[in-house]
Parts: sequence; structure tokens; C-alpha cells
Amino acid sequence: MTSPAQTTPQALRHIAAAHPHEPALVDGATRLTWAELLDQVRIAARALIARGIAPGDRVAMWAPNTHHWVIAALAAHSVGAALVPLNTRYVAAEAVDVLTRVDAKALFVAGPFLGRDRAAELVATAPELGIGTVVVIPVEASPSAAAQTTVTWAELLAQAATVSEATGEERAGQVDPDDIADILFTSGTTGRSKGTLVAHRQALDVVRGWVECSTLRAGDRYLMIPPFFHNFGYKAGILACLVTGATIVPQATFDVPAALALIESEQITVLTGPPTIYQTILSHPQRAERDLTSLRVAVTGAATVPVVLIERMRDDLAFEVVITAYGLSESAGFGTMCRPEDDAKTIANTCGGPIAGFELRLSEAGEVLLRGPNVMIGYLDDPEATAEAIDADGWLHTGDIGIVDERGYLKITDRLKDMYITGGFNVYPAEIEQTLARLDGVAESAVIGVPDERMGEVGKAVVVRKAGSALTADEVIAFAASTLANFKVPRLVEFRDQLPYSAAGKVLKRELREEKS
Repeated sequence: MTSPAQTTPQALRHIAAAHPHEPALVDGATRLTWAELLDQVRIAARALIARGIAPGDRVAMWAPNTHHWVIAALAAHSVGAALVPLNTRYVAAEAVDVLTRVDAKALFVAGPFLGRDRAAELVATAPELGIGTVVVIPVEASPSAAAQTTVTWAELLAQAATVSEATGEERAGQVDPDDIADILFTSGTTGRSKGTLVAHRQALDVVRGWVECSTLRAGDRYLMIPPFFHNFGYKAGILACLVTGATIVPQATFDVPAALALIESEQITVLTGPPTIYQTILSHPQRAERDLTSLRVAVTGAATVPVVLIERMRDDLAFEVVITAYGLSESAGFGTMCRPEDDAKTIANTCGGPIAGFELRLSEAGEVLLRGPNVMIGYLDDPEATAEAIDADGWLHTGDIGIVDERGYLKITDRLKDMYITGGFNVYPAEIEQTLARLDGVAESAVIGVPDERMGEVGKAVVVRKAGSALTADEVIAFAASTLANFKVPRLVEFRDQLPYSAAGKVLKRELREEKS
């Protein structure tokens, strides 16, 4: 029996050889078998070589879920580059910060999409950014306003003709299991985002652990609503299909009627994402009009999951397998998972046990610690933060507080960090507080997550005005929206004369959270 592939170029070639004529990717009119997807990736990889992309370079992606993202990401891996996914909700300044810090040599960026032209925003924000190859992904028909300084998708692929197939295959074969596969950015409690370095062998190993618990298999048709820039969409999505032969069906933006139509027309069997996705589908009036009987597997997490939701997913949506999971970018996106046979209460109230070779234990303070071969290599250009996160014995300090039951199952009970989760996205209050500090009229602020039926949690800013200021809640929200990605913008604002402080001078956020809103 051949050993499992340890790099994504190798994994793609293995699956294309095993399932050459099975559907690999379905995106509207674009339908590719595994053999055809491999061909497209080879062409895009040769084009990147023609553009001078070298092993170890960083290739960034700032675009929604489409077949272009899949092809470009796998092509970047095939030339030995590290993939740097950017959150599509970033404003241009946030994207420029990440692109500068990774020294991106190429960027795939969406043209006009949902009223934004990210390519044009980048040019306007940082005209001297200096990325040698900026490829505009055609999400919508209208051209980007940045056309003069960018390359179209078709123009990029045409350049593959200048590089031989043998050269492309040689480069793909040189990718090493210990080479960096991806750098995903996760904000720290200081508010400055940190890039997590994960190797090819780690990315594939955690994904195989996820696949084992989720029961994903060849023949499954996987509707990918979680964004590809997130571990949920990229690793538990694209890479999970890469190691099983399941079909990738991307959705560029979560639209419930369109998702319901896709489930019916494409006979979708797998649906993953935060609880809000399932709650929205269950409550949508068109649900009864669609045939959803093909659904088989659901994996959720990233927020509080009500027991009744698990029961409804099994009863009303007829999922055979419903499981929850826990992970973070520092652990290559994964950590623990429930098992298919677990009952609804277990699935709703725990994150399951360790997968993919992880060890799990709690510190004396109750902090969740993970150790194993798939803990990140470290943070990008930040040895001090790496040493703080991973101790001398190799334990990753997650910043989450939890309990472990007699089965070894983890339940997250609190967070050492103030981070909260809105709609599946991690939000770090320090970053928002730093932003609000620049708003005229704000003396100080504290941001907390408060429960929200649809999003799990949303941000609430508790603000102390400067003397004489008549600052309004609308002004606070508008200022945050002009500087931060939408999911980071507080939805609620409360003004107070003072914030509660401890004797050590720290804001008592727990007090704020425990008070009635």
C-alpha cells in the first residue's frame, strides 16, 4: 500500500490518478473532473513559473469562493510557494498590511464583486505596493478599474506556453513535506495580526484526521459555504476533497435560496459551517419547496451550538452525521472533534476528543493545551510570540479555558483572551478598541461579545466620552465601519461615565459581560 501524499501537489496527482473521470469541481458552468482539474492547475503553475514565482515565495489570495481560487491555490503549492489567504471582508488597508509583511510576490484578487472592486481599492490605497504579479479573478462580468496595472486570468494562463510541462512537473516534485504550505493570519490580543506557518505534511495530516471523523468520501458532493480564506473552507473544504475525491462545489456568497437550489440540483451530501448557516436554512420559507434528501454530513462549531439545533439538523434536515469540532490556526486549524455516533447533547456541549495525533491537557489555570506534530511551525517573523504560544515542552497554549470529561472530550467554557466569535469569525476586541481610540470624542472603550441568536455573538462597545463630547452610537459604528472589516464592527454601543477597573488597572470585562444588556 502506498503511503499517503505529504504535499498537496503529490496529493492532487494521486487523486487524479485514482479518480480521473470523477467530478472534482462544480462552479456554475465550470465542471472539471479530477484529471481536468490537474490539467488546469498545471497550466496555472507553469504560468506562475513564467512570471518568476520561485520556491518559498508567498502567493496571496483575496477573492471569494470560486473555481479560480481552487486552481490558483493548488498552482501556488505546485510551484513551491506558500499560500496566504486574505479575509474578503478586509478593507484595503488591512490587506496591504498583510501583503507587505509576507512580501507577496503574486496576488490573486477579485475584480468587481458585491459592489467592491478590491483590485482597484488596492491600487488606490497603496499604489507603490510593488507586487510583481496581480491577477484579477473575474467574479462578475464587469472589468476591474485597475486593469492597467493587473493581469487578467486569461492573460495569466496564456503565459504557461512559455514554460515546458517537464519544468512544471519538476518544480511540483521538488516541493518538500516540510515546506510551508500556508500562512493564515489570526489577530492576537494585542490587536496586531500574526501569521501562522503550517507545513504541507501538517496541513494534509490534520485534514485526514478531520476526514476520518466526518466520514467524507469519494462520491460525496460538498457545498462549500465557509470562505476559502478560513481553515474551515480551505483545509476542511478544498484539501479534504483533495485527499478523498469528494466534489468541490463552491458558493461565492451565502445566499439561502441559491444554496437550497444547489443542494437539490447538485445532490449535495456535505454541508459545513457555523451554526448560523443551519439555523438560517431551517427557518427559510423555501426549505419545504426543495428536495434536500441528499444531505448526509454536517460539521459545525466555532460558536455555541444549541442542543435543539443538533436535533433539528438530524430530524428536519435528515443528516446522518452531525458533529462539532474545535481548532485554531496555531494548530493547523484543527484539534478535537466529536464522533458520528455521539448523542446530540454531547455534540452540542463538547468539541469531542483529539484528532490527528494531538495530545490534549489542561494547565493548572484550566487553559486548553495541545501538543503534537501538527502544532504550527511558529508565527511569521515573530519568535517572541511563538515562544509565548508554544512552551519548551511543545505545548501550544490556546488561550481558551475548558474542561475535559472522563472520555477525554473537551468543553470550552471561557476564553483567556477576550476574543469572541461572530458568524464563525474570530474577533479580537483589542483591535477594535485601538481603532475607537482614534475617534474624536472617545476617552476610552471596552468591546465585548454579547449573545446574538443569528450570529452566535456580536460586538458591543462600551464607550466613555471625552468631557463635552456629544458623540452618538451611529457615529461610533460609522467610524468603525470605515476602518475595519464588517464582521469586526460593533453592532451595539453603550455610553457610560466610567468603565469598571480591577485594582491592577485592568478593565473588568467579565463584569461587563455578566451585566444585563
